[in-house]
Amino acid sequence: QVQVEESGGGLVQAGGSMRLSCETSGPTFRTYAMGWFRQAPGKEREFVAARSWTDSYRDYADSVKGRFTVSRNSLQMNNLSPEDTAIYYCAVKESASLNGVYHTPQDYVHWGQGTQVTVSS
Repeated sequence: QVQVEESGGGLVQAGGSMRLSCETSGPTFRTYAMGWFRQAPGKEREFVAARSWTDSYRDYADSVKGRFTVSRNSLQMNNLSPEDTAIYYCAVKESASLNGVYHTPQDYVHWGQGTQVTVSS
């Protein structure tokens, strides 16, 4: 059973930066892809960024392109705005194809509990 845990959330001023980490534990022989999603109050969970198992392929939501960078186990967020305020979730898809990048919550089986990111204006 894969377990997922996010860390690194908190409060930051607009224009600031924050780095979220995602730690996974469990069987390591499986290939897995990783995705980041967020959910603001009253809104549906939305895709933020994702990377393939090989980390050769990455994709981003249009709203964060050029500001966020996903890597093997982290999400670097720069030039944050109040619109980025949300609970951020890390998710893992087991048995992913080597270069597959997955964009919908239904693609992922294992989720962290989320970490709050609040950006003040």
